[in-house]
Amino acid sequence: MAEVEKGRKPSEESTDDSEEEDSEEEPKLKYERLANGVTEILQKDAASCMTVHDKFLALGTHFGKVFLLDIQGNLTQKFEISPVKINQISLDESGEHMGICSEDGKVQVFGLYTREGFHENFDCPVKFFLCYLPKLLLYEKNWLNRWKTSTLHEGEGTITNVQWRANLIAWANNMGVKIYDISTKQRITNVLRDNVSLRPDMYPCSLCWKDNSTLIIGWGSSIKICVVKERGHTELRDLPSRYVEIVSAFETEFFISGLAPLADQLVTLYFVKENSDHMEEFRARPCLDIIQPLPEGYEEISSDALTVRNFQENECRDYRLEHSQGESLYYIISPKDIVVAKERDQDDHIDWLLDKKKYECLFFCNQKIGMAYINHLVEKGDYDTAARKCQKVLGKNMELWENEVYRFKTIGQLKAISQYLPRGDLRLRPAIYEMILHEFLKSDYEGFATLIREWPGELYNNMTIVQAVTDHLKKDPMNSTLLTTLAELYTYDQRYDRALEIYLRLRHKDVYQLIHKHDLFSSIEDKIVLLMDFDKEKAVDMLLDNEDKISIDRVVEELRNRPELLHIYLHKLFKRDHHKGQRYHERQIGLYAEYDRPNLLPFLRDSIHCPLEKALEICQERNFVEETVFLLSRMGNCRRALQMIMEELEDVDKAIEFAKEQDDAELWEDLISYSIDKPPFITGLLNNIGTHVDPILLIHRIKEGMEIPNLRDSLVKILQDYNLQILLREGCKKILVADSLSLLQKMHRTQMRGVRVDEENICESCHASILPSDMAQNFSVVVFHCRHMFHKECLPSPGTIPGVQFCNICSAKRRGPGSGIMEMKK
Repeated sequence: MAEVEKGRKPSEESTDDSEEEDSEEEPKLKYERLANGVTEILQKDAASCMTVHDKFLALGTHFGKVFLLDIQGNLTQKFEISPVKINQISLDESGEHMGICSEDGKVQVFGLYTREGFHENFDCPVKFFLCYLPKLLLYEKNWLNRWKTSTLHEGEGTITNVQWRANLIAWANNMGVKIYDISTKQRITNVLRDNVSLRPDMYPCSLCWKDNSTLIIGWGSSIKICVVKERGHTELRDLPSRYVEIVSAFETEFFISGLAPLADQLVTLYFVKENSDHMEEFRARPCLDIIQPLPEGYEEISSDALTVRNFQENECRDYRLEHSQGESLYYIISPKDIVVAKERDQDDHIDWLLDKKKYECLFFCNQKIGMAYINHLVEKGDYDTAARKCQKVLGKNMELWENEVYRFKTIGQLKAISQYLPRGDLRLRPAIYEMILHEFLKSDYEGFATLIREWPGELYNNMTIVQAVTDHLKKDPMNSTLLTTLAELYTYDQRYDRALEIYLRLRHKDVYQLIHKHDLFSSIEDKIVLLMDFDKEKAVDMLLDNEDKISIDRVVEELRNRPELLHIYLHKLFKRDHHKGQRYHERQIGLYAEYDRPNLLPFLRDSIHCPLEKALEICQERNFVEETVFLLSRMGNCRRALQMIMEELEDVDKAIEFAKEQDDAELWEDLISYSIDKPPFITGLLNNIGTHVDPILLIHRIKEGMEIPNLRDSLVKILQDYNLQILLREGCKKILVADSLSLLQKMHRTQMRGVRVDEENICESCHASILPSDMAQNFSVVVFHCRHMFHKECLPSPGTIPGVQFCNICSAKRRGPGSGIMEMKK
């Protein structure tokens, strides 16, 4: 057996034996040294590489030999390949052909049984099969049984590792890892090397395919898990049909020598980073860890430090990890030793429990012992513990499970075993689960309801249990626990309408979730009143959000006998959209008047569809003055509206505000006439009408001797308002004068500017070129500021103002007199 420190990292210090026993976990792997023929080979030679096949092992050495071994390490064949080190051995899936490359640049591919193949020498040392500096070559047989060579990659230095799986080839050089798709003959990606400071010859790249699409890359202290995925048709364009997604990437605390998959975990062979805190003995020992990759890190499951022969002389690059997928065997290869790691089996587990004196756990490793232990617990009366132990002892044995259930029934302890019954892949007969449910239904409604919620509906005959619950409800028809459970059973059976009725009767909080989840809108068309009685706000929001499934007309029809609910629905509909429920606006007037007067006036203001006559009739019947005033003004009867404000409301401020809104002189006259014998109204008018009506007209009409409250203050306010108006007018006048002067100056500067005249301009009268062909001749041109140009002789005689000429065109278009002219002479 290989020596191994299990469950310890090299940096951990020794602790007390008792503490170590308490904290030690059972190891995941067991180890043994590959002996027999391997021992003799490595005494004279040193291992350089090894390839694992389900049928045999192929071992390459530093002296250029290749040995075929069986799984136990016995020698079966020997090949003298080269006088120098073997770098790589590759085998096909059938194990009938082998490829070998050596340090002297020689590549050999031959059949192990037929000896067919080829030999080829290259002008530089070959590092791995199918690769050499600086090319990666693919050898294939064509239909003539001849070897065809294809160059997959070149120009980036030495290729140090190649791994092939199905249609995908991954290789590494000093720049990074490439992946190539043979089926489409396309390079998919390039995964760059992270830590470029590490020498790639001292810390080589480790590649391993977990399956046909998942590549694991270990380089230095970095691990990446890459998944090759198909690209969508819409994304193709000029891109490869596949792409690579890095699903996990993290840094470790060690240098990686090899990687291999173990289910969804990783087996890592590593070399501890240099650290002065580590003991010298452990610094060179290889370690084998099982880790659980996470998106941005990892969790250590187990860690074993291995003592291989001559480990003190080895470096990170001297170790390799190979694995056999069929039997989950992991081979740790070093120059002078090969250790095999394998998953521990049941016998190993029992041996470990015996060694650690964990006798209670040992019972569950042997079914007979376990059953005896359960019987012992039952005899002691510890039924809950006995039932819990059934999960480990009985496992997936259906016959034993059913026997135990009937035994617990005999002793009246079905409830104890109910929560531990299998309900996953293994399931007992439906009658077993129904028997337990009937037992709970007799005496424990809450426990029965819990089982219904926890057990999948497929475990038992749903109709049988529904009938049993219905029978119990006949004795206790208002039992909320039974009713809720019955609703859940109806839901499992997809009889959602029956479940909905129960939830509504119970006012259960899940009723709205049930409707949305199972699209039960067609089932609630006749239950709208129940829904609104349960929760008006939620019900209305749901109905309005799903108008396409339950129409407005249908809801109104259902609520016709519940006007208070109809008002809530129509009010929220109006708030969402003023036009959707326009056909019901007439009905809403009465509903607002009856149930929600504060919102009646806003409704009348916002609605353009309600009949004004009907609204006026309702408001007058109920003596709603404010609403009546609004309707009268909207219908054009402003004098009557003003009269109601003054007579009914007796609110001078509101009357003044109304008159201001209408801005009608007759209304002001009516208001003054009505207020002239009412001192409080006169005070209000004096304080508010200054900007709309001349207050002198009001003051002249006040009867002499009438006492008017706060008259002095009102007059002072009128004078202040007058002074303010004077100041505002003077300010406006100053602004107007300043703006006029500024614009005049601007116009003057504009008119003083020169005007460009060239041969392209024409006379607006004769339409000939404005400039003569012979510029040496004398000519005279008139250019107006409106940019119209004329020959002077083409213009009519000047106007009535001496020396001023106007543009005929602009004058004809009634643009006012033309600008002053500019006259050009030569």
